[in-house]
Amino acid sequence: MTTPPRNCITRLIAAFAVASAIALPSATFAADSQLDKMRAKIAAFITDKMEKLGGSRIVYKVDSDALREAVVTDLRDDVYKTLREGRIAYSGLAIRDGGVDVKIADAKGRQLLTRKLASAAEGLPTHALTVADAGDGLIRLAPTDAASAARLHDLVEDSIAMIEQRLKDAGVTLASVQPEGTDRIRIFLPGMMEPERITAIFAKKVKVSFRPIDVTMSAEQAQSGTPPAGTEVMLGFKDKLPYLVKASALDGDDISYAGPGFTADTKEPIASFRFNGRGTRRFAHITAENVGMPFAIALDDKVISSPVIREPITGGSVQISGRFTLEEANSVAMLLRAGSLPGRLGLLEQQVIQPAAKP
Repeated sequence: MTTPPRNCITRLIAAFAVASAIALPSATFAADSQLDKMRAKIAAFITDKMEKLGGSRIVYKVDSDALREAVVTDLRDDVYKTLREGRIAYSGLAIRDGGVDVKIADAKGRQLLTRKLASAAEGLPTHALTVADAGDGLIRLAPTDAASAARLHDLVEDSIAMIEQRLKDAGVTLASVQPEGTDRIRIFLPGMMEPERITAIFAKKVKVSFRPIDVTMSAEQAQSGTPPAGTEVMLGFKDKLPYLVKASALDGDDISYAGPGFTADTKEPIASFRFNGRGTRRFAHITAENVGMPFAIALDDKVISSPVIREPITGGSVQISGRFTLEEANSVAMLLRAGSLPGRLGLLEQQVIQPAAKP
């Protein structure tokens, strides 16, 4: 899987009783600085418009408790997958006190697990771990504080991206969406005096689905006639062509990471994503049963890719190509993450702000 430059870090080194260290490159800080400057300019412009026109102020809070639970559940699934693939004998794999406990009697097995988890986390600051030896073969794994903070930061940024995309889709072009503190998002909408119209847009979660394509009838025939039972016609995100798809075989809740990248040979922009342990097992089973068949990956009611499954996909990593521009690949990746956000947006405040009185 191709890792975007924004997420590059030095190699994670995990060892018993030693916390992993994350070293973020200067490019990350530069990107964050540019983003902050751009947001400051937008905020200043929108504030001026709010004073003149009035509008709506909406504040959301991401559910950090649900995020922590999802992070630890993903960690347990990754540990289970690593143990199985490495054929490491273990007992007592369980979530406990914000981390994962597992007992491995063999010292070489403990070292192998630690090494594989470190390798899997390379380039992903949100996956850095502390690994502690609790004695008698018991090891305890937990996300580092830095990793937890990075995951929350990513959750907020992904939520902002989702909000901006949905506002754009709804035809709302004058808006400011800004982070507020560590877990809140503030939206200013000049001239919009009905905030409930906007909050209704976000009441529906982005839906990511993986759907087998029905080849018993063309999509054009299904559009003009009666489609087979259990199918529906969806249009392509990029090509606008119709696709006859079956019911969803897998959804986005099992996506643990998504980001833009490039193919190794042609350098074509792509969106890449990775399943968690449960999603990896389910996707391997689905692809094994549908070798040679086309398969649709959809966001809400738009097909973003329709690859033919050449062989079972057992590693859990998937690349989506669709003649994307880099901006489109980034947008697709953000929507994939938004569709699988473990933290839900909770509405804290919606307020109508009247225009300032004229002198």
